[in-house]
Amino acid sequence: MITGGTDSVENDDVASTAPTVVIADNHPAIRMGVRMSLMRGGFRVLAEASDRAGAVKAVLRERPDVALLGVHMPGGGIEAARTLAQQAPESALVMLSGSRRTDELLASLLAGAVGYLPKDTHPDRLPTALRGVLKGEAALPRALVGQVLQHFRDSVALADPLRVGEVELTARESQIMRMLRSGLTTAEISETLTLSPVTVRRHISTGMAKLGVSDRTAAIRAIGPVNALTQALSRTAA
Repeated sequence: MITGGTDSVENDDVASTAPTVVIADNHPAIRMGVRMSLMRGGFRVLAEASDRAGAVKAVLRERPDVALLGVHMPGGGIEAARTLAQQAPESALVMLSGSRRTDELLASLLAGAVGYLPKDTHPDRLPTALRGVLKGEAALPRALVGQVLQHFRDSVALADPLRVGEVELTARESQIMRMLRSGLTTAEISETLTLSPVTVRRHISTGMAKLGVSDRTAAIRAIGPVNALTQALSRTAA
C-alpha cells in the first residue's frame, strides 16, 4: 500500500517546471502516501480532494498535468473521469483502485482514463508510471493485460466493416487494419487473432490494394484516427 508522509501539501521546494498532479481519494492515508511518493519522484502536488465533486472542482481550477482519481471515492471516480475527460481534456486521468477488476478497468478507459493503478503499487513505481502517461503510454497492471486484450479482440471482431469512399473492406480486413492502426505489429495481431503471420500480412496487402495505397502508413492515414480506448490497449500490448 502507498502510505507514509505528512498531512500537508508542501510544494515550495519543487521547481515550477515539474509535472503537476491533483490527488483525489477518500482515504487520507492513501492520499498522504501518494503525495509523498510523487513529491519524491519530482511531481508538484497542486491539490487534494476526497470525493467526486471536490476532484472535479480541483482539476478544473488547477488544470494539472495528471489527475489521480480513486475509483470508489464518494460520488464515483469513474463518473469524475467522465466529466473531466470532457471539461479538462488537457489533464491525463489515472484511476486508483483497491481492486484489480477487468470490468472496472475497461469502464475507466471508456470514461476517458489513460491509466488504472492498484493502490498497492510500489511507491517507487508510481512516479515512473505517471511520467510514462505524460509520454503517451497507458498505465495498466500487467496482471490484467491479457484479459483486456481479449476484450479488445472481441470488440474489434464485432466492429462494422471499414468503408473508405466507395471502397469497403471485408470484416477480417477491417479487423486487422483497425488493429494495425492501433499500433499492433503483425506478430501481435497474429497472436491476438490466432492467425499465422503470413495470413495477417496477406489481409493487410489485400486491404492496401483495395485502398489504393502502397504502404502501411498510407493505409493507416486512409482509414482515419484511432480512438482513445484502442490506443491505450495497443500501447499496453506493445
